[in-house]
Amino acid sequence: MPEADLYRGLPSRRIGAGALLTDPEGRVLVVEPTYKEHWEVPGGIVEFGESPVAAWARECREELGLDIEAGRLLVIEHQSDGGERGDSTMLIYDGGVMDAETKTRIRLPPDELRSYAFVEPNALSDVLVERLARRLRVALEARRNGQTVELVDGQARA
Repeated sequence: MPEADLYRGLPSRRIGAGALLTDPEGRVLVVEPTYKEHWEVPGGIVEFGESPVAAWARECREELGLDIEAGRLLVIEHQSDGGERGDSTMLIYDGGVMDAETKTRIRLPPDELRSYAFVEPNALSDVLVERLARRLRVALEARRNGQTVELVDGQARA
């Protein structure tokens, strides 16, 4: 079998890179997309030939109008989805704490994002799908503890 056929037959999965950005009060930055009903974290899908950190920086630039350097990896989550979405690996990188001046420089692309908000960690489930809210709460804890946490379908791997 030619090597190209071998690789074509392997499973594929999406990789997404999200940004944990907070304000000095510890609230988490979330964005409201124009193309779906629930809010998201700044970030997106890693494109072909792009590293997750490069995708993270690109998405922060495109979605927020900010050049932010990615901090350390806080969470990696492997998600199994038997539906049409397929399996994915989702990463959350630390974007740091945004001061008042940086917050005034946020510029959303109007065709992609309606608005943004800083949300208390205990209210993330009110605006995000539960798996993302959980991932961000784990990321906040990982930031506090200086850890990187691996999740499998929402459960911490020992």
